[in-house]
Amino acid sequence: MDFLAGCIGGAAGVLVGHPFDTVKVRLQVQSVEKPLYRGTFHCFQSIVRQESMLGLYKGIGSPMMGLTFINAIVFGVQGHTLRRLGQDTPAHQFLAGAAAGAIQCVICCPMELAKTRMQMQGTGEKKSKRKLYKNSLDCLLRIYNREGMRGINRGMVTTFIRETPGFGVYFLAYDVLTRSLGCEPDDPYLIPKLLFAGGMSGIASWLSTYPVDVIKSRLQADGVGGVNQYSGIGDCVRQSMQREGWRVFTRGLTSTLLRAFPVNAATFATVTLFLLYMREDEAGKDCEPAPRSLQQQPQASSL
Repeated sequence: MDFLAGCIGGAAGVLVGHPFDTVKVRLQVQSVEKPLYRGTFHCFQSIVRQESMLGLYKGIGSPMMGLTFINAIVFGVQGHTLRRLGQDTPAHQFLAGAAAGAIQCVICCPMELAKTRMQMQGTGEKKSKRKLYKNSLDCLLRIYNREGMRGINRGMVTTFIRETPGFGVYFLAYDVLTRSLGCEPDDPYLIPKLLFAGGMSGIASWLSTYPVDVIKSRLQADGVGGVNQYSGIGDCVRQSMQREGWRVFTRGLTSTLLRAFPVNAATFATVTLFLLYMREDEAGKDCEPAPRSLQQQPQASSL
């Protein structure tokens, strides 16, 4: 049930947030010597003007395929781990979320590599004169043919460093917020509360690991056009700091936070409501009373 709920929540999140993700990546990897965009809204306007609205949805095929499975893994592993830990506490929420974040890196890293490469393709062109990649799958196949599995897993270490604590904070924040707000199945304000808790959890998660995401995006975009600029994580951090200072680690943060709230609000609310509906349905079939409190369920965020 957790896996199915994750699939549904993931699809909802992708459709809501992908345009801002494209803006985020463009800002993170643009050249400081010759910047194309002055900021979040200028980047958004430039993409629409130069590449049409479809430019905001470049690379959406990869997350539409991958995030469905990623969210299924995340919510499934998190729920299973929480049950194995036995007691639903904030510390266990963090540990279960961290475990889920670590495991899903296997899918997340190649998916984000393809997404980043597709989002960078044809920058500033309404119709790309020369497309390197036809779609996300073609992108991964071409990278594999040139660089093998090492190329497919470019950015895996930074993805792991970002996702493990990031998902721990994600589920911990949601658990704390839903408890504090007193989310109950019969609460008339349940949906607004879930949306708020989910959105704020996403913001907390991104703030906790955002500098690592900047380095990950730069490493995964490196090599587009045939030129490799960085030899590894340390070299990327060193070069970025030398050229741009500490502010480099906040590039694209505004668009990320604008995206984080609606995406995670939609994801968590969808997952929570789906699980509540399914459990009430099962309880009715078994002639047992439905759960009276979200906090009594041994699932993510006390669902």
